[in-house]
Amino acid sequence: MSSLIKLFYFKKTASVTTSLTEKINIFLTVDQQSIGEHFNPNDPAPLYKRQLSHQFQQYIMASIESAKRHSVFYYKITCKNESDRQYTEAFVYAIRRHFSARKLGRVEQFEKFKMRGYKLLFASLTVVMICHVLVPMVLPGEEGLHSAIRNGLDIFSWVILWQPIDKLVFQWNPHLKEISIMNRLANAEVIITDNA
Repeated sequence: MSSLIKLFYFKKTASVTTSLTEKINIFLTVDQQSIGEHFNPNDPAPLYKRQLSHQFQQYIMASIESAKRHSVFYYKITCKNESDRQYTEAFVYAIRRHFSARKLGRVEQFEKFKMRGYKLLFASLTVVMICHVLVPMVLPGEEGLHSAIRNGLDIFSWVILWQPIDKLVFQWNPHLKEISIMNRLANAEVIITDNA
């Protein structure tokens, strides 16, 4: 009977955890005194063009640590009074601009990663083809030596092709995950509330 209760408890906590990570709220406060803390203090640009501070970026990334692939992000901005609402539009624009720029950087890195992977695969295939075509032509057709060299070439081919195939098949996911996170942070819905 106790194992049944444990199973029910496990299923219940698992479903609560799953539902919590489907929607992630990033809580932010905007007021006249603290608005400058969200930005780089050395950046003289207008508020909407300023760089986000390192601590603020870390806070946002820590807020979404439990995010899953299809989690939806929300910025929940609290204003201390009505006059603080004037900062929210520029503040949200700066956040969206920052993560849009980071997304473009990640897309560029991903394209470079794919290009390097395809070049490495093409170079590896070229070496394998040269080895499999030229080596049998150069060496005499002795059965024992010819068979040993052919087996060695097969092993060499697998070894040289393993890394590019592994990269192009299995290592795309971290890049796509980063692009997805930056896209969701750049386009997250904003909910503004008053702290009254």
